[in-house]
Amino acid sequence: MGDGAEDARLWAVVELAQALAVARSARETWRAAARGARLALGGSFAALSVWERGPGRLRVLVNEGERAPGEDEFPEDETYPVHRFPEITEFLHERWARGGAPHAWAETAEGPAGGEAGYCHQRVAALRRRGRGACVVAPLVLDGRAWGELYVARPAGAPVFGQAEAGLATVLAAVVAAGLAQLRRLEEARRLAFTDPLTGLANRRLVDQRLDEALERHREEGHVLSLVVCDLNGLKRVNDTQGHAVGDHLLERFGCVLSRGAARLGTGTLAARLGGDEFCLLALGPSADEVVAVAEEICAAAYALDVGEGVACGVASTGDPIGPVASARRLFRLADAAQYEAKGLAARRPVVAGRDDPVIRLANAVRTEPDDTLQEPPAHATTPAPPTERRRIRGRRRPNHQDNHTTTPPERTEHPDP
Repeated sequence: MGDGAEDARLWAVVELAQALAVARSARETWRAAARGARLALGGSFAALSVWERGPGRLRVLVNEGERAPGEDEFPEDETYPVHRFPEITEFLHERWARGGAPHAWAETAEGPAGGEAGYCHQRVAALRRRGRGACVVAPLVLDGRAWGELYVARPAGAPVFGQAEAGLATVLAAVVAAGLAQLRRLEEARRLAFTDPLTGLANRRLVDQRLDEALERHREEGHVLSLVVCDLNGLKRVNDTQGHAVGDHLLERFGCVLSRGAARLGTGTLAARLGGDEFCLLALGPSADEVVAVAEEICAAAYALDVGEGVACGVASTGDPIGPVASARRLFRLADAAQYEAKGLAARRPVVAGRDDPVIRLANAVRTEPDDTLQEPPAHATTPAPPTERRRIRGRRRPNHQDNHTTTPPERTEHPDP
């Protein structure tokens, strides 16, 4: 092979690596891997598949290039029983066990010329069925284990793949595997950035992000947007008398209660720990009544736990008469005022903004701007509320209640508002 061909192979590897390096999502990575391999090998079609060990199948992640009928770019359910392609699991594994990296191989619609026919007859049939003349298959290995395969094909009548292309496919598969490993690290970093490490629920950062997105959909499409704020009662007493391990266990158990409530409301619902003893449920779509019913179940389940003292729960929903909600701050303020009311009344059921008049007055009494109760911030405003805002709510006497209901709850650790 001349210097020109060697240079072309080198550039193909470099371009694939660059495309994978700038990919920032799973689909971008899959598409870049398939497209880069197809162009490097002069193919008309490429696919990336993952071996799912549990169900024992190869699942296609992306089809790129000239697709045959029925081949979607990102198929939802294109899978193949792995026993139809044993070379990706058994045959190649035996080769790895004897040392060395797995190598790509080429096949044609005419069938194999060597003695490995038992391992590729399904691929030959697929080539013929889809009007393709040849393919090259490169195993993908991550962390020393078979992960899946990279597949590149040419149409019938085009030159078949040779040993040189199979060698290049082996190199390209190693580059793709490095890109997939990078994707895995990025996804893990994102998971850690948006997950509470103790409960496994979403954290405050993800709530802020999702709330802004949900508020935009509420404005544009009219979906009901609801926020449930829950404050665990007695966590400090549990920590002081039974130890922090028991307190952590209480937080984890309530996290499970909240997660079940989110599941009841559907996939558009997010369960989160805001920090300390404070949790929330963000729901887009379900009616206010549905959200309140789930909040009541959460309260009952929290009081049924054998540790702790139940939960104070406040609900604010655009499905109730709470007035226009032009900012995330406004919805949080209403839900927090309702939760504060529930805390002060030792209520075993949720207090709901718009159904309990003092909540609206309490939320409106707390201002960060002189005209805050008269005019909401602009629709585009996303500035977080000052940390003192919730302290102001909790430091006020609730209107129209007797003195035995107006005692300010004990001081507790605060968390920044959105």
